[in-house]
Amino acid sequence: MDRKPPRNDRSEASREDRLKAALKSNLARRKQQARARAEPPAPETSEETDGTPSRNKD
Repeated sequence: MDRKPPRNDRSEASREDRLKAALKSNLARRKQQARARAEPPAPETSEETDGTPSRNKD
């Protein structure tokens, strides 16, 4: 059976700091994704047009 050495206060604090940083970055990324999904898509315009809808050329 494997025995792990007891953790000292320094390693425990280091672990908690890493977990806090990871949680903060994940939350920021998820907020950014949610904002991107909530935004309506920008209308596609081409440099060749003046922004008016194109007509079929038959």
